Amino acid sequence: MNCLPCLVRYLAQDDPGQSRKAIQVISKQCTRDDPGFINRIALCELVWVLESAYGYSKDTIVAVLEKLLRTSQLKIEDVQAAWTAFRMYQKGKADFADCLMGTTNRLGRCETTVTFDQAAIKLEGFRVI
Repeated sequence: MNCLPCLVRYLAQDDPGQSRKAIQVISKQCTRDDPGFINRIALCELVWVLESAYGYSKDTIVAVLEKLLRTSQLKIEDVQAAWTAFRMYQKGKADFADCLMGTTNRLGRCETTVTFDQAAIKLEGFRVI
């Protein structure tokens, strides 16, 4: 199994050399029997980079996330938490990282996540400091 922090290059196709290498790794080495691994941090970083550096719309990012979560050639760390965070992100105003953090915290038996983030406080389990 390969860990895939190269997803930005695979999706953005912005650097010919790196993008070509990312395509080769993902298309040839990620299979149903031996999927590529995407951890929570890489998933959050992917969303952040697509939003902030590439200006992808939320609708586009939602479509990208859904494809990644459904792809059998990829194994997402704690996929159930990722799906829950995805649904929260899709429906709300908070960023994906906050949605995943809140979901992970609830699964870890944290009753409340305290924050200064005004968008995040609208999520279940968050409150303002």
